[in-house]
Amino acid sequence: MPPLLTLSDLTKTFGGLSAISNVNIEVHQGEIVGLIGPNGAGKTTLFNLITGVYIPTNGSLTLHGEVEINLAKASPHEIARMGIARTFQNIRLFKNMTVLDNVLLAFHTHVNYSMWEAILHLPSFNKKEAQLKKEALDLLKIFNLDRKRDTLAKNLPYGEQRRLEIARALALKPRLLLLDEPAAGMNPQESAELMELIKWMRKEFNLTILLIEHDMSVVMGICERIYVLDYGSLIAEGSPEQIKNDPRVIKAYLGEV
Repeated sequence: MPPLLTLSDLTKTFGGLSAISNVNIEVHQGEIVGLIGPNGAGKTTLFNLITGVYIPTNGSLTLHGEVEINLAKASPHEIARMGIARTFQNIRLFKNMTVLDNVLLAFHTHVNYSMWEAILHLPSFNKKEAQLKKEALDLLKIFNLDRKRDTLAKNLPYGEQRRLEIARALALKPRLLLLDEPAAGMNPQESAELMELIKWMRKEFNLTILLIEHDMSVVMGICERIYVLDYGSLIAEGSPEQIKNDPRVIKAYLGEV
């Protein structure tokens, strides 16, 4: 079976400077894969390439399935509909919308209304809206946010904003979920709870997960494989144990362990 996602000789330059250089990565169905490296190594640039924010200078990105899809030729909203969702290092919610509306907005990417259904609020429209609201509330309940459905996103504590962002990403019904530093700003207890949540999400939603993270307890605790970037190039790939003991990774990122 081919990988779910393949990056082949992926390169991205800005003004002649390489942010990503000849990167090769495979992510297989059902895996939790880590992407680590120093600040400025190119990790978020790689996520932006996968999700269509940037177009690669060279190389290819392929989403495998019944039909192989060249992601480099798709727009961000098309990629989202294909089954790739993400969260961001800096939380990007619609802060002046309610918790419920943030999630409903994501669910709506999978529903098509005719103009007349929406304008006239026909029974078919009302039925679809009711079903979406139920699904959104069910999802919020999983993340213990259902009681705050009418709260503006900006008024949530940081940890709840992070959970809402993950819930909104899941509302896109992805096959591949990209998590950009999900443990940022969390204390050790919250990080431990996050690890359990990620493992549960993988099983419950049949997800494949690629995550960027600086918290090594999270990376080493949940990832089956880890890729390491430095100055835009891959310097290592392997199991957590292999990465932890790789001299190149220790020198570039982990320090003496």
